Amino acid sequence: MLCQEHIPVLITSTMKFLTKPKQAISLLLIFMLALPHASATILSSVVHAQKNCDFPAIFNLGDSNSDTGGYAACFDPPTSPYGDTYFHMPARRFSDGRPVIDFIAETFGLPFLHAYLDSLGTNFSHGINFATAASTIRLPDRIIPNGGFSPFYLNLQYSQLVQFKSRSQLIRERGGLFASLMPKEEYFPKALYTFDIGQNDLGEGFFANLTIEEVNASVPDIANKFSANIKNIYRLGARSFWIHNTGPIGCLPYVLAAFSSAEKDSAGCLKPHNEVAQYFNLKLKEAVTQLRNEFPSAAFTYVDIYSVKYSLFAEPQKHGFELPLVTCCGYGGQYNYSTEVQCGGTITVNGTKIFVGSCERPSVRVVWDGIHYTEAANKFVFDQISTGSFSDPPIPLKRACHRTSN
Repeated sequence: MLCQEHIPVLITSTMKFLTKPKQAISLLLIFMLALPHASATILSSVVHAQKNCDFPAIFNLGDSNSDTGGYAACFDPPTSPYGDTYFHMPARRFSDGRPVIDFIAETFGLPFLHAYLDSLGTNFSHGINFATAASTIRLPDRIIPNGGFSPFYLNLQYSQLVQFKSRSQLIRERGGLFASLMPKEEYFPKALYTFDIGQNDLGEGFFANLTIEEVNASVPDIANKFSANIKNIYRLGARSFWIHNTGPIGCLPYVLAAFSSAEKDSAGCLKPHNEVAQYFNLKLKEAVTQLRNEFPSAAFTYVDIYSVKYSLFAEPQKHGFELPLVTCCGYGGQYNYSTEVQCGGTITVNGTKIFVGSCERPSVRVVWDGIHYTEAANKFVFDQISTGSFSDPPIPLKRACHRTSN
């Protein structure tokens, strides 16, 4: 028997799976006709379930897919033509323009996130970015400058978040100019916490010459380490989590060029390497499900960014793209990518210096520099995932919040 107190839970849970207005109206009418005594409760619950979130801030943790200046503040910043498409100058991002996190911020009318590690001209009043390029979930074996991975792995990013929450409020209490550059205390539980990390954990295994089986064997521990950090962030007060899975690493030129003898699929991507990414995503999704069960008062949204990105390689023409496996800003070889020279660098060929610049039309290309995506591809990915069609639960980005805090 359906009791009065069950109605809000039932309605809210059901509405999460509906993104079309006609479906919502039909469901509302059915429930109201069946339970006329509870019409007011039903209407209130439906309106509440359809209400957009009002995130006052975004806190992001991740790698180069969402880095907005962390790596550049510590190491060599990307130079032109990075940033040229949107910012018309290098903007400390690893793309020709905006990464997905920028589009997320724009959706909520928030400013682009400044990096925690950047000490110049930063404003953290509506969020902060702890992501750095080359970051991993687990502590990497080889750290810059003695290897290719960032020292700011996920556990350190969490530690930075802990310090930031505490110190930002001390600064606000003191008042003055710097107080206005820090988020209000009530923003921390009401903010959206976004995550895009894991690709480099797999890459570290591949480039350490581990077998596919050995990299696969490391995946459960990687997922467990991710989950442990999420639990810590929840205990810090976070309640709304937007978690990207990892993309098809076997489609990226830096992997394609390094493991050219591996089996390829119909899209030309490396099948075994993508299967590892899919296994990671499976374990990540299981971890998010467990987090949802353990902390039912929070909103955990798992976002299948893999499927959207892979569609760019499998059906590029359908989405208005071309040459998906060929680097836009690169030089040499089948994939226009070489470890000898990177995007924005110079190489001497037969006595002539060649500048490695952008392709003519980055707006129709998928891969920017052999590792990262173009702004056009990032915009396409964002447009797809923001609808909720690739989310679990399938709710749009604008409704992916912890309801009692909004």
